[in-house]
Amino acid sequence: MKKILILLLMVNSLVMAKSIKMPIATFQADGAVTDIIYKDAKLYASTSAGVVDIFDMKSKKIINKIKIPKIKNFMGDDINAKIYSVDISNNTILLLAQGLRGFREVYLYNNSKIKKIINVSDKLTIAKAKFIDNDNILLALLSNDIISYNIKTKKENWKVQASMSKFSNFAMNEDKTKVIIADESGDLHLIDVKSSKLLKTLSGQNLDNVFALDYKNNTIITAGQDRRAVVYDLTSNSAYYKTSHFLIYSSGLSPSAKLAAFASDEKNNVTVFKTSTKTNIAVFGGNKMTLTKILFINENNFFVASDDKVINFYKIK
Repeated sequence: MKKILILLLMVNSLVMAKSIKMPIATFQADGAVTDIIYKDAKLYASTSAGVVDIFDMKSKKIINKIKIPKIKNFMGDDINAKIYSVDISNNTILLLAQGLRGFREVYLYNNSKIKKIINVSDKLTIAKAKFIDNDNILLALLSNDIISYNIKTKKENWKVQASMSKFSNFAMNEDKTKVIIADESGDLHLIDVKSSKLLKTLSGQNLDNVFALDYKNNTIITAGQDRRAVVYDLTSNSAYYKTSHFLIYSSGLSPSAKLAAFASDEKNNVTVFKTSTKTNIAVFGGNKMTLTKILFINENNFFVASDDKVINFYKIK
């Protein structure tokens, strides 16, 4: 009887392994990947090694690298400045990087030239930076202060504290008119990007820190410490959640928001499901470290980045 049970468990494990889809391509970065964006058949990956690697989608090879200066640690040794986020507007690349004494620095890269626009002397603990448009960027501080900052004038358009809880993450909609902000409370705050007006607070679904979120086609998905991936439909003012038996570190939406993905177990597998029916489509594996980003490029393909040098690329069908 014991032998039969062991045999059944082995067969079940093999079936489960076969049912997990593996990457159709991989990309090798210079360091652990913190953020990725995709534009014009190029993948941009910010890393802990102080480098943004730019990959060509066809060759899967690095075609350019953006390197920022090293910084000194508390022992006075030179170390790589971790790059926390990357973005692109027109042909200008935005980098948020580690600075001295816990403060952050912001760089712009264009025409092979790099320019620092926010220095350590500004004493900002920025957690995330993204373009609003060619002239303005959105900054989020650990204090949950959100800043609209004009690159040309080097002045704040506005500054507002989303809540008293520590900032976790934000995501803007497609036209950059609204931003949804997550914090350690589990509540989400929807803010108008132009006026800084609070439009709505979404609460009661995530009960703890929200690690990540995405915002597409009037739909939001979260990734929570409470092991919930919450889907909000802002059109119908409805919400539901998918659960995992492990912390959910990352989530993402397809461009139409008809599909969603979340880190669904302790093996860093990703489950893709239909948002309208909550039906799981498939599970995708091959990620060795904690996920940092799930990025759909269309309705059939997506990237997964993690605290690893390898970025995986998947095909759903």
